[in-house]
Amino acid sequence: MHERERKKAPDYTDTTLVMGLMNLIYLFFVLWALFGFWAVPAAGLALNLAIGRLAARRARR
Repeated sequence: MHERERKKAPDYTDTTLVMGLMNLIYLFFVLWALFGFWAVPAAGLALNLAIGRLAARRARR
């Protein structure tokens, strides 16, 4: 087999983070429209707690 020089794969980290933020904002607007303002901080708090638990679990490994 011929050995070819491999190109470096593109880094899509920034794009992924921006799209994740846009989806989160969209979700918050939908929650606000359906359930009112107080659903948005409640969902934000729930997400914060879930992310904190995942981080703690990963730190234990």
